[in-house]
Amino acid sequence: MNYSHFITAVSAARKASPIRLLTELTRKSPPSVISLAGGEPNPSTFPFKMATITTGDGTVVNIGEDLMKRALQYSASAGIPELLSWLKDLQKSLHNPPTANYSPDQGQMEICVTTGSQEGLSKVFEMLINPGDNILLDAPTYSGTLAALRPLGCNIINVPSDQYGIIPKALKEILSRWNPEDVRTHNNNIPKFLYTIPNGDNPTGNSLTTDRKKEIYQFMIAQLLQQWGEKGFLEHVDRVVAFYRDQRDAMLAAADKWLKGLADWHAPAAGMFLWIKIKGVSDTQQLITEKALQRAVLLIPGGAFNIDSSVPSSYVRASFSLSSPAQMDQAFQRLAELIKEAV
Repeated sequence: MNYSHFITAVSAARKASPIRLLTELTRKSPPSVISLAGGEPNPSTFPFKMATITTGDGTVVNIGEDLMKRALQYSASAGIPELLSWLKDLQKSLHNPPTANYSPDQGQMEICVTTGSQEGLSKVFEMLINPGDNILLDAPTYSGTLAALRPLGCNIINVPSDQYGIIPKALKEILSRWNPEDVRTHNNNIPKFLYTIPNGDNPTGNSLTTDRKKEIYQFMIAQLLQQWGEKGFLEHVDRVVAFYRDQRDAMLAAADKWLKGLADWHAPAAGMFLWIKIKGVSDTQQLITEKALQRAVLLIPGGAFNIDSSVPSSYVRASFSLSSPAQMDQAFQRLAELIKEAV
């Protein structure tokens, strides 16, 4: 598939730096080659020589001098080759996307390592969005996404959702505003892409059901790594899932104990947040940012996750990732007292 009409003019104009290309050539050269081309810092000046890392299960990883020099040295723009290879193999093993087996000229799957999801989102948005483009998004959504989108001057169109994710019928109705033939014309206002968090939505904790995913796909189409290995990685994922399930259950127990009759919520299917609607409070902004701090409890006002943050929200987001069950219990007791005073 040719993706060129999706990207912005600025992104399309980017070309690989000649120095970057020479650097890659140098890396592939035999040891006998004397290179005066690279602008890499001398490893003898690096401040760190070696390191020992202990993982959560007690495994000790030793990073010797040679590996430390490599870790601190400039590397390929997309990431360290061994890391990229491991990540590609993991994607093939877990998901096996069709593009993984494409040739490079067909659009073969590639991976780029970033410093985190926020940087990845920002890079993708800047690559795809021109001012005035229409973007589909289901709100409330991750505030970092909104912070990355707003400066780009795009129009954010809210797609209704519920506790099972985007509502396919609502998405279809929104898309019906445009003629499918318009996709052949590049200069139009047809939505550029759909942004959603299908698993463990932030802040709601909702997950898109398999049936809904299939329905959306259907009408869209119609119109430490080597030490862990895959087995170790998946075992780690299972441990993390079990941990957050216990944390979630502890928060739900605290909510049942203190917030019944004062608020509404449903059990999150994934993620690390409980999305709570406060009864009798039309906007939680002042309640949380001013009065809650006085009670020594802190949550995130729901307005932070709206497309327009000035729109009142009766919701708050509570995270169960770091607090102990005892702390959750105490926090919701304080929140309950605060709500009773407010209403």
